[in-house]
Amino acid sequence: MSVEEDLVPHVGTPAVADSLPVLGRVPEGADRATALVHLAEAARQVRRRDIQMIRSAGLGHIGGEFSVIDILVTLYLYSLNVSPDAVDDPDRDRFILSKGHAAAALYTTLAVAGFLPPEQLSTFMQPLSQLNGHPARTKIAAVEASTGPLGHGLPIAVGTAFAGKLDASPRRTVVVVGDGELQEGSNWEALMTAGNHRLSGLCVVVDRNRLQQGARVADTNDLEPLADKLRAFGLEVVEVDGHDHAALADAFAAVPAASGKPTAVIAHTFKGHPISFMSDDVAWHHKVPSPDQVATALTELETP
Repeated sequence: MSVEEDLVPHVGTPAVADSLPVLGRVPEGADRATALVHLAEAARQVRRRDIQMIRSAGLGHIGGEFSVIDILVTLYLYSLNVSPDAVDDPDRDRFILSKGHAAAALYTTLAVAGFLPPEQLSTFMQPLSQLNGHPARTKIAAVEASTGPLGHGLPIAVGTAFAGKLDASPRRTVVVVGDGELQEGSNWEALMTAGNHRLSGLCVVVDRNRLQQGARVADTNDLEPLADKLRAFGLEVVEVDGHDHAALADAFAAVPAASGKPTAVIAHTFKGHPISFMSDDVAWHHKVPSPDQVATALTELETP
């Protein structure tokens, strides 16, 4: 017997989707106000295109995508040292999306940043498409690791950060994990290793939306006191509003931490943010919006 969030509707022929402008990175030398306007517009455009992709495909994890979009946009358009013309630079920063089910948000962010042609987004989840339901390293040059099984991305990131330390490289490794994902024991083994070896180039971002598939995280396997646990494992902990681009940019700019420890950024977010009928609603973990819901969301996203 299926629950509502698992139902896949017959979507028929999708409507023509919005075009997605390639905004690229925040211009070099831009002041802070200009940078924040740029990031806000990018996040707005990513959300508009993302919801249309999910509707067209009839599949996706839109709630967790909308919670992580501000993090992704801040990283790719401002904080990460990586560019579309240097995806194989040995000293580039690495990004790994451990919560790989939010792949549509990653693809749309890569497109708005110039790493993917925007027209490729219309192939999401189609047969033979490069844009799978989970990101694949073998299909997209800008994807650093194939992810999807929860609890795998963070261990990969720890290995990547370890390699950077052995190479004496300035590159940083940033990994985004879901808070429900932290119930996987492999993550805590990886965190223990990162703290023990003082992998200062590692930044673990927790998308702390407090919801997972079917329930609240606290009702499934409570993580609190999360910050204290991360500190006990040897990480420098910063807590921010995960929808505040300025706070996120400041947190990422502080990596590597002066203490020499890995950094954990607990980004407090809302699943489905900022859509009125979707925000903080567990039903939107895996649910496809109706045409009317898409129209409502696009209206709400008409202005930053």
